[in-house]
Amino acid sequence: MDRFVDDGSLEDSFESFLSDDDADPRGRVARRSDVSSGFTFSEVGVIPASSSEVECCHFSADGKTLATGGHDRNAVLWCTEPLAVKSTLEEHSQWITDVRFSPSMSRLATSSADKTVRVWDVDNPGYSLRTFTGHSTTVMSLDFHPAKEDLLCSCDSNSEIRYWSFKNGCCVGVSRGGATQMRFQPRLGRMLAAAGDTLVSIIDVETACCTLKLLGHKNLVNSLCWDSSGEYLASVSDDSVRVWAVGSSSKGECLYELPCSGNKFQTCVFHPTYPSLLVIGCYETLELWNMSENKTMTLHAHDKLVSSLAASSSTGMVASASHDKCVKLWK
Repeated sequence: MDRFVDDGSLEDSFESFLSDDDADPRGRVARRSDVSSGFTFSEVGVIPASSSEVECCHFSADGKTLATGGHDRNAVLWCTEPLAVKSTLEEHSQWITDVRFSPSMSRLATSSADKTVRVWDVDNPGYSLRTFTGHSTTVMSLDFHPAKEDLLCSCDSNSEIRYWSFKNGCCVGVSRGGATQMRFQPRLGRMLAAAGDTLVSIIDVETACCTLKLLGHKNLVNSLCWDSSGEYLASVSDDSVRVWAVGSSSKGECLYELPCSGNKFQTCVFHPTYPSLLVIGCYETLELWNMSENKTMTLHAHDKLVSSLAASSSTGMVASASHDKCVKLWK
């Protein structure tokens, strides 16, 4: 595998990294026509986001607001242009594990080690609109359904998944399978991907039944992310990253695998402009992986672990959150 390191002269490296014959031989995930030789990826902003470790970040649908959260127990909303604090959400009593914007409404959801899920009005975030209780341990992750505005899900460290109705303010279903992270399929929301132990479960949202189990990771799956089409899913353990075909006509085939050859992997996100490119967060570095060419490029990004990544298709930006207390913006 070709590997490039940030040596101060990245222009030629990037051109080689996204070469003219960059095409998926199976016609999946991306084609060279989507990738320009003018590709760049550089730091465009730094946010001193917290007095403690930052664990999570997420862009609003329009990319104009970034939410962050972590060990200081606060979620913070940031304007991305110009970079400035919009508001601070202070009701959780323990560290915040995940933050997610609704794709269709002006709402933000936060999960915490205090066993609760809270939902906020982004335009009037003085207090939470809803507080959901019922989990018996740390709530590790949560997400809004992309089409059903009333529905959101959360999972805890005991692998319990809870389905919540915002309108009714109550739990409307319980299943199992997610212990570290869970994400709804974009746009349609027919599937819920849930990471637990060394596997990823694909759950039918209508029936709450597991329809696929993605097996192959040897270590705990730390995080996962969908591509924008909802046809492909990436999953990350500290020793490997895998990309799966999980769309309506797929059976969970592993299309690509990147073994760890240095820094342990922690998180990932599909690049918002180049769908054949996966951005992987590691200890101090970002790994750019051109899946169809099987090439990687390593960039120094933070002084400690990169704990979370987010991408905005509206602005083309990627955000990286870190235990070094900062969040950086890349484009």
